[in-house]
Amino acid sequence: MRHGEFRHPRLVAVYDAECPWSRDDDWFLAVVGGTPAARVLDLGCGTGRLALALAEAGHAVTGVDPAGASLDAARAKPGAERVTWVEGTSAVLADRSFDVAVLTSHVAQFLVDDDDWARTLADLARALVPGGRLAFDSRDPADRRWERWNPVDSRRRITLPDGEVVRAWTEVHTVSGGRVDFTHHYLFTDGEELLSSATLRFRTEEELRGPLGSAGFVVDRIHGGWGGEPVGRGDGEFLVLAHRQ
Repeated sequence: MRHGEFRHPRLVAVYDAECPWSRDDDWFLAVVGGTPAARVLDLGCGTGRLALALAEAGHAVTGVDPAGASLDAARAKPGAERVTWVEGTSAVLADRSFDVAVLTSHVAQFLVDDDDWARTLADLARALVPGGRLAFDSRDPADRRWERWNPVDSRRRITLPDGEVVRAWTEVHTVSGGRVDFTHHYLFTDGEELLSSATLRFRTEEELRGPLGSAGFVVDRIHGGWGGEPVGRGDGEFLVLAHRQ
């Protein structure tokens, strides 16, 4: 199944358990906090972890995601009524309706094709007010993160809220032209094994800056780690901060 952890109800629960609040959420929360009481777009909001925290912090939040099962999980969480949930892509966004837009959890890398990425950036520029801010994360290909996505190094146990332990591992199939094809394996205690396959795009800094400029964004800075480290140091990330012209 493609992107099963966002679309299959059983895997959505695993995703939530495997991805609790972390320092990346702290970083995005602080970035958005630079605009008090902002109208915030969380594009690719998933099960709503950050969107709910942003709403609790006093922002007017819209969470947009194409995966209905993820949104179902988000809507079932405490405080969900404070967020506007929309099933869809960037194409549904209204013009000049947000002060800040975020794409977290490496959502930008799921936009593999250059045309899709350019179209999404154009939609974001259209949806932000002049001067509106954009923040997103994308893994630095120089870190070669995919080399650690193998059945040995990636093997892990995920404990669900009911105490069930799911065994999981990841294997990469192909790496070519900045595209990495891989599959997550999830083995449940009842013997069911579910697979979730995906392709991610690892763009260089130049490959990020070019389309941003073409879409009407000015890049303010790019960090290499969640502690504000420069590119090439820190966590093997590109943490991009930009604003709409």
